[in-house]
Amino acid sequence: MEKYEMLAELMFPNVTDTIEDLENRYPERKIDGEVTRYAPSPTGFLHTGSLFTTLLDQKIAHQTGGVFYLRVEDTDKKREVEGSIEDQLKSLKEFGIVPDEGVVEPKKEEGKYGPYTQSKRGDIYLICAKELVKKGKAYPCFCTAEMLDTTRKMQEKNKQIPGYYGIYARCRNISVDEMIERVKSGEEYIVRFRSNGSHLKKISYVDKIKGKIEIAENDQDIVIVKSDGLPTYHFAHAVDDHFMRTTTVIRGEEWLPSVPIHLQLFDSLGFERVNYAHIPTIMIKDGESKRKLSKRKDKEAAVSYFLKAGYPPEAIIEYLYTIINSDFEPWRKNNKDKSLDEFKLRLEKMNSAGALFDIMKINDISKETISKLNSHELFERVNSWSEEYNKEINDLINRDKFYTLKIFAIERDEAVKIRKDLVKFEDIYENFSYFFHDLYIKDIDENGYVFETNEKITNRVIYEVLSNYMNIYDVEDDKDVWFSKIKTLATSLGFCTDMKQYKLEPDKYIGSIADATSIIRIAICNRKNTPDMYYIMKTIGVEEIKSRVNNVLAKF
Repeated sequence: MEKYEMLAELMFPNVTDTIEDLENRYPERKIDGEVTRYAPSPTGFLHTGSLFTTLLDQKIAHQTGGVFYLRVEDTDKKREVEGSIEDQLKSLKEFGIVPDEGVVEPKKEEGKYGPYTQSKRGDIYLICAKELVKKGKAYPCFCTAEMLDTTRKMQEKNKQIPGYYGIYARCRNISVDEMIERVKSGEEYIVRFRSNGSHLKKISYVDKIKGKIEIAENDQDIVIVKSDGLPTYHFAHAVDDHFMRTTTVIRGEEWLPSVPIHLQLFDSLGFERVNYAHIPTIMIKDGESKRKLSKRKDKEAAVSYFLKAGYPPEAIIEYLYTIINSDFEPWRKNNKDKSLDEFKLRLEKMNSAGALFDIMKINDISKETISKLNSHELFERVNSWSEEYNKEINDLINRDKFYTLKIFAIERDEAVKIRKDLVKFEDIYENFSYFFHDLYIKDIDENGYVFETNEKITNRVIYEVLSNYMNIYDVEDDKDVWFSKIKTLATSLGFCTDMKQYKLEPDKYIGSIADATSIIRIAICNRKNTPDMYYIMKTIGVEEIKSRVNNVLAKF
């Protein structure tokens, strides 16, 4: 063992602290709750799957009175994308997910267990690596990239398990004396973990989502410290989650094959094992089959898609809860007005087989969420969103705030049955642009009218409906009087005002009352589907109505 200690001193001459010093520097947390973490790498955008995981992390920590922290895993400098962490933090904040400690803001860390950025924790990893070398559980590997590539090709040719293990671990079994001499001579090396496992044996552990799992032991002598002095993911995971006192690691099930490596590292370092909870992959339908939600193929894979489109963040969170726990929807049905904070999440209630991403369900939840906003709340939400994401809509709603509020109030503020046609805030333009004269005219000029003529409803019929309508319209009429006049007009022109009767004898009539009112709707809005026409006309005013109808009459 003395020779291993000599080797360790040669490899890490500037490392004087020990693991015991680290244990004193980062003592166990004096809390009873769970300690969880989100550990992003600065390599891209916030994935919807990452939002799902982070929501779980925060919920589990907070409902148990624990701590949720954020650690930046930036040891892979080649893949780093500038501004990635800033964007991810911003996106998380919009969804109400803010870490209790760690990297709480760009370039700002809070907490006693830092640094929370891996590239700043180099001394900690080297202390732990030195300890493994001293105990003969790690060693310097002098193999070049070319040597490793040659070995890999030979393994593939012979249909053997690829990797650095057994007889293929060239540097594992060289003498300590040789290791010492090669280090002394300045030969370049990396640090490898000395595995004592066999892929022919099984280990078992209890996953907090998937239950008891048996899996082959790790027999690979994995790299733990790279040539640049930075740790690999596996090694940093064991060291960081121990000294930050993580209790449960929640991560995607693609990490399941790494469990034997990670447990082996915890055991070899003398650390208490963390609990693992491997969440199912979020799937999406692709024709008749299913596949993983893809960064390259699916716009919904990026959380930014939902933010830019104007989905209320709380609607996305609500949706994610429906795929987190099977008992959430029954709970929500019985607790419609309760905060999500009151729902008790249980990892064991997750569907371990996988969750199917359902954009239609998201849309339904989003519609319901937006429908609960009154006109003033809707304006403030759309204004705040559009200031950042959609200048066109921001300019539109701020032309005349009072007028916009009147538009938003239709079938919303005092309606018995609230209209639910807004899925997301970017729908504002399509749904309400026709309230503005110039945009209505622009739509007509670019797309024409959406009237559907046939052998009965001809241009002449449209002309008769509209010209007569302008003779009977009175802005002072209440809704019942207004509609009664339309029915009388429709009857006089050969339309049927009794839908049951029309269905029995359609050939006797030019069309139904719905056809007659559709002509008026299209003339004024150039839409086949709108909120209540009575309130639309009250909002845009009689002069605008005349202008629009006269514009149609001039073309017909």
